[in-house]
Amino acid sequence: MRFKGLDLNLLQVLDMLIDQRSVTRAAQLLHVSQPAISAALARLRLHFEDPLLVQHGKRMIPTPFALRLQPGVKSVLGDLEALVNTPAHFDPATSIRQFRVMASDFILVAVLGDLLPQIEQEAPHIRLDIVSPQDDAIAMLEAGELDLLITPSDYVSDRHPAVNFFQERHVVAGWAENPLVQSAPGLDDLRAGRFISALIGRSATSSFANHQLALQGIMIKNALTTTTFGVVPQLLVGTGRLAILHESLARKAAQHLPIRYWPLPVAIPDMHEAIQCHRARVNDPAMVWLIDRLTQWSAGVMAERMEQD
Repeated sequence: MRFKGLDLNLLQVLDMLIDQRSVTRAAQLLHVSQPAISAALARLRLHFEDPLLVQHGKRMIPTPFALRLQPGVKSVLGDLEALVNTPAHFDPATSIRQFRVMASDFILVAVLGDLLPQIEQEAPHIRLDIVSPQDDAIAMLEAGELDLLITPSDYVSDRHPAVNFFQERHVVAGWAENPLVQSAPGLDDLRAGRFISALIGRSATSSFANHQLALQGIMIKNALTTTTFGVVPQLLVGTGRLAILHESLARKAAQHLPIRYWPLPVAIPDMHEAIQCHRARVNDPAMVWLIDRLTQWSAGVMAERMEQD
């Protein structure tokens, strides 16, 4: 297919060349010959009037113009992939659809653990692949590598539709025999305590709650950090450490572990979770079904929480 004089198949070649920086490797991954990749690069250079990739030893180095092009190229390719992969019909009872969802293990424990029996009953043959949060989440969504992104609403992209999911409060928790949690910890306990915390992504970003506390000048001193929220309650047992946990996670953990939790001694905003999908998949009936099941769950939880409050 040609658009504005450019064969759109060449965009996939360009994206692969910029990623791999090798004609040989790009040819292998695209299952074509090296001469075909070289010919495609020549056509791309002619169209864009730029070398795009320059040979440097055994590697090819993208030009600044090529690097500026690549995010747009990935976005276009993601749109096309989402479009061609959208089915006309979806029957959950018979579908073998695979959903790739990026979500924290907190979501896995607090949400999907409750929702999975219903999903299994309605759609026994679908598959859910849960991907841990990564710094390039939006790029992965745009490239078609994710079906859904579940993330704090501060991190959604305005280029794609998103729906509110649920609100989450945070609490301070510790081992049930920890002297610091025999009564509600105070602000001095937060400042002096040693914590177990989860850090997010390759850049080891602080969690939402720890970031909000830092904005108020309360710096959490970590004795141990991990990349997952779900393991933190277990690590508290037998120690004098504290942790800032999502209330839903703390409540579930306290059903099985000897931990105790209390409201934070300082007010921070609730964390607002959102669900985001690629704009080209907003009318995908399978995506609509899955998002509907997630939002139905959240509506029930929020109603129950309001009754408890």
